[in-house]
Amino acid sequence: MAIYVLVFLLIILRPLWMFFSSYILIPWRIRSIMAKQRVFGPPPRCFSGNIFDIASLVSTTTSSDMEINDHNIVGRLLPHYLLWSKQYGKRFIFWYGNEPRLCLTETDLIKEFLSSKNSPATGKSWLQRQGTKDFIGKGILMANGQDWFHQRHIVAPHFMGDKLKGFFEYMVECSKETMKELHGVIGREEKEVEISEYMTKLTADIIARTGFDNSYDMGEKILHLLERMKDLTAEASRHLWFPGNRFFPSKYRKEIEELKKKVEKGMREIMEMKKTDQNEKPIESTTSSSSSSSSSSSSPRKQQGLLQVLLSYDSENKQINNKNSFTYTQQLIMDECKTLFFAGHDTSSLLLTWTIMLLATNPSWQERARNEVLQVCDQSPLSIDHLSKFTLLQLIINESLRLYPPATLLPRMVFEDMELGGNNKLHIPKGLSVWIPVLAIHHSKELWGEDADEFKPERFAGKSFAQTRNFLPFASGPRNCVGQAFAIMEAKIILAMLLSNFSFRISENYRHAPVNVLTLKPKYGVPVYLKPL
Repeated sequence: MAIYVLVFLLIILRPLWMFFSSYILIPWRIRSIMAKQRVFGPPPRCFSGNIFDIASLVSTTTSSDMEINDHNIVGRLLPHYLLWSKQYGKRFIFWYGNEPRLCLTETDLIKEFLSSKNSPATGKSWLQRQGTKDFIGKGILMANGQDWFHQRHIVAPHFMGDKLKGFFEYMVECSKETMKELHGVIGREEKEVEISEYMTKLTADIIARTGFDNSYDMGEKILHLLERMKDLTAEASRHLWFPGNRFFPSKYRKEIEELKKKVEKGMREIMEMKKTDQNEKPIESTTSSSSSSSSSSSSPRKQQGLLQVLLSYDSENKQINNKNSFTYTQQLIMDECKTLFFAGHDTSSLLLTWTIMLLATNPSWQERARNEVLQVCDQSPLSIDHLSKFTLLQLIINESLRLYPPATLLPRMVFEDMELGGNNKLHIPKGLSVWIPVLAIHHSKELWGEDADEFKPERFAGKSFAQTRNFLPFASGPRNCVGQAFAIMEAKIILAMLLSNFSFRISENYRHAPVNVLTLKPKYGVPVYLKPL
């Protein structure tokens, strides 16, 4: 009888202790430590923190559209940042449910915080991981500690060096198909098209082919399902602040579960097919030089898809039979693929969409970029060697990423006490999430000058801001985006082919209304008038 009473008490006391620790003890400790350093913030509400304050402010600022050439979107998307930074200074603390978040904009401290020295002690918080567990699970984006280290070590080489070059032909072939489709739609006259839809479809095609090899048809279906899951995940995450909310049934959670089953069923089918040919070799290009915009016979071979790489690693690791080694379970392989496919597709399509919008509203830069592409290629098919010579195009891409970074925020949870800075040290206690407002840093007049909200690609000329602490579209340090080189190469190929095939201008039907749904996207798409050259 005593044992049953003890078990009953443990069942009751454990959640009570977790509740007391999460909602009272830890917040009180962190608030006290930060107050001693004169870091304050808006008073939080019970359970919800400042979630409703943020939601109310964003709802107000996004209720109307903006002027087409107005790129000052910080006040629209981060009104709480502007309000609280004026009230409490550059450093302030606010609460997302029971999770305390420190806003950090001092770029020297950010560089130190994201460095390899502090990387092992930071990662994704429980709220972040819980909010995306059905969406992208425990893939590299949400992994922490040694799991992240191993996953990064396995996945990152797939997007570097010669392996990255192996994706060139895939990208060119997919881009050619889209250019052909656009020519068919508009004919010989100027016509309006919703360019964001074409960029979404194109990048989905590319990431499906480079991820699933010849299974890209199923890959595209999976990506469409993931797109819907993204919207539902954003909705579901707003309610995580309520204790035990994840155990309550809801319409959007039910739909997420159904979509997850469909996604993973499709991925298991592909995995079974791939397992029958573990020794599959990279496929040679069958595209002739006369009909392709890719390079000649010296072009690199097409690279193995990520799924095949992960399956091969898992198979080899099992043969070694090392119990202490990291292994990829079937679920983790699916999570890894979902993460890389979604992140790679979403980031790339948004980068292209915003860049085309900027070029459509800045015809002089569009013409300069087109002239560069025509001059570099000099009537020869686009080759991988041409990409490094597109210097103006690189400036334009950088400026697009600065004004409209796909990821506007960079949150990292601190798992160990740490100190940042020199003489005036900032102590960051365990359990505090550091919130880096990338969008605000990219638009800071203090860092970029009085013209920070203007489209001026020349600001990147002569100085690589990509190597500085002020430019963070792909984060920084050891946990930066593994696919950033992939995204830049893809953007250069697609933009070069678009510029050499069409001229374009913004449609009068375009409504400038940037919104944040996990990533920064145009609310109503980007309609442009395309004219064949």
